[in-house]
Amino acid sequence: MVIAVTREVSSRFNECEITHIDRTPIDAGIARAQHDEYVQTLAKIGCQVIKLPEERDLPDSVFVEDTAFILPEAAVITRPGADSRKPETESIIRALSPHRPLVHVTAPATLDGGDVLVLGKNIYVGMSTRSTPEAVTQLQNLLDNYGYQVAGVELTDCLHLKTAVTRVDDTTLLINKKWVDPLHFKGFDLVEIDELEPFGANCLPVKDVIIYPTAFPKTQRKLEQKGFKIINVNVEELAKAEGAVTCCSLILE
Repeated sequence: MVIAVTREVSSRFNECEITHIDRTPIDAGIARAQHDEYVQTLAKIGCQVIKLPEERDLPDSVFVEDTAFILPEAAVITRPGADSRKPETESIIRALSPHRPLVHVTAPATLDGGDVLVLGKNIYVGMSTRSTPEAVTQLQNLLDNYGYQVAGVELTDCLHLKTAVTRVDDTTLLINKKWVDPLHFKGFDLVEIDELEPFGANCLPVKDVIIYPTAFPKTQRKLEQKGFKIINVNVEELAKAEGAVTCCSLILE
C-alpha cells in the first residue's frame, strides 16, 4: 500500500512565501479545486490518501513536502527555512509517527524537504535560500547508520533542488541543466526539459505512473517518448506560490 499525506489549502494562501518569481494574485478557490484534483488523482492510482485539515494561519502549509522526507527506514522531520513555515511540522509529526520512526533536523540548521532528492542510498540537498550546510552535516550524522551518503548541491535561479531535478525512476532523472549541474548525477539517464519550459523538471512518480503538470507539454512528450505513462494535473494556481507536483504530498511506500 502506498500512503500519500496531503493537507488542504490554507484560507490565507495568498500570503504565501515567494522567493524566485513575481507575486501575482492567487485565487484560493481555484487553488483548492486544483488541489482536490491532485488528491483525487492520487486516490485513483491506488494511494491511501491521508487528508490533513487546513492550517488557516500557515499560508504555505499545503506544501507538505517541505516538512519531511521519507526513507524506508525513517521519516526525517525538517526545519523549514522560512520562519513562517516552522510550525507546519507539528501536525506532520503526528501524521507520520504511526508509519515510520522519526528523526529530526534541529537548530541552527534549516532544511526544506523540496531541497532533498533521494536516489537510492545517495541523498542530495539543494543549497538554496531555505536549506543550510549545517543540515547536510546533521543528515549525514542522523542517517549514517542506515548507510546513506549526503551531499550538498549548488543551485541557481530556483527555489528548491526539486525545482531543477526530480527522479523519474531508479535510473532516470528529469532535469533543468541551467539550474543544477548535471555532473552531480553521473550514471543516470537525464531527460532535459524543453528550454521553453524551465519549470518543467518537477514530476512525481507514484506506482507505475508519473504525475505531471499540464503546463509543460513539450517536456511531457520527451518523457512519453521514453515510455513513461503520464497522468496530468493542472496545478497552475498552486504554481503561483512556487508549488509543483512533488510539493503537495508525502509519499510512503
